[in-house]
Amino acid sequence: MSAAPLSVGRRPPEPIKFAYWVPNVSGGLVISKTPQRTSWDIDYNRKLAQIAETSGFEYALTQIRFTAGYGAEFQHESVSFSHALLAATKELNVIAAILPGPWTPALVAKQVASISHFVGGRLAVNIVSGWFRGEFHAIGEPWLDHDERYRRSEEFIRVLRGVWSEEKFNFAGDFYRFHDYSLKPKPVSAPEIFQGGSSRAARDMAARVSDWYFTNGNTLEGVKAQVDDIRHKAAQNNHHVKIGVNAFAIVRETETEARKVLDEILTHADPDAVRAFHHEVQNAGNASPEREGNWAKSSFEDLVQYNDGFKTNLIGEPEQVARRIIELKRVGVDLVLLGFLHFQEEVEFFGRHVIPLVRALEAEAIADAAA
Repeated sequence: MSAAPLSVGRRPPEPIKFAYWVPNVSGGLVISKTPQRTSWDIDYNRKLAQIAETSGFEYALTQIRFTAGYGAEFQHESVSFSHALLAATKELNVIAAILPGPWTPALVAKQVASISHFVGGRLAVNIVSGWFRGEFHAIGEPWLDHDERYRRSEEFIRVLRGVWSEEKFNFAGDFYRFHDYSLKPKPVSAPEIFQGGSSRAARDMAARVSDWYFTNGNTLEGVKAQVDDIRHKAAQNNHHVKIGVNAFAIVRETETEARKVLDEILTHADPDAVRAFHHEVQNAGNASPEREGNWAKSSFEDLVQYNDGFKTNLIGEPEQVARRIIELKRVGVDLVLLGFLHFQEEVEFFGRHVIPLVRALEAEAIADAAA
């Protein structure tokens, strides 16, 4: 194997990190009736977390849904589920999805601080600004305009950082107010803060306050454009943000086998559920002022996987997939967030056959750069 240098500098680049979507909702990660050996229950997920931890995955991301839909009839709540996975592992970091509105920052700050002490850190949060109006309506939460949701999320993040770090925290925002608030105990270490979104408001928020930015799956060129934009804006703010990209991995012994699995997923897609999801997310994507939010340009096939994971094209045999991951790293990606069809078996296969190839390519690139 050979690889061009990733970068030249005093310190070698960090190894790219791997995360997986926690299937804490039913239906898996595709809107398809193709058979799946994936379960949303806690026993399956505890074992999956342990497999992922020993297979080279650093992070797991729990999902948050308050209402059923699009094949996900059942959903476990993200923070409590994250705690259960942390209790079953020793090193895995778990990212709990948090939706401002149903959650207040005071509640999240308290929950995360306590769990941090129970498991020695390892709990992060993913602040989800919300895209589904029907979900907010169903639980009686006010629905804000697109950019207002991101303004609220930014305040949410600023409050979390302040509550977790300051002895007497004061804040006077449009959405949250605090007066000499002191949280004790504070987390054992500063929890990492993730967020997603593709709109101008989402990217600008990441460039100001977030540790990590998740983007939907995309082509290499599309990912590079987002990375370059965010990094440029973050530098203007004296801020650094790391980038994670969504991908649905289908790795088999041959590319032909992998492509056959993709064809089966698409052939057995649930058309009514995909069209309903398409209607809602297209509305969400087009709600941003520039009409460039998540899913604004997604096709029917893209949306069979919730977050455009097929676009990232991690589909093929192990070396093909490893080289595509290195290409993502070259354009600035720090983490790949992966979904799978049969989670337990495929996470283990990925850890055995793909991650070692990625590490070998990274090491080779460092050696080439030093030569």
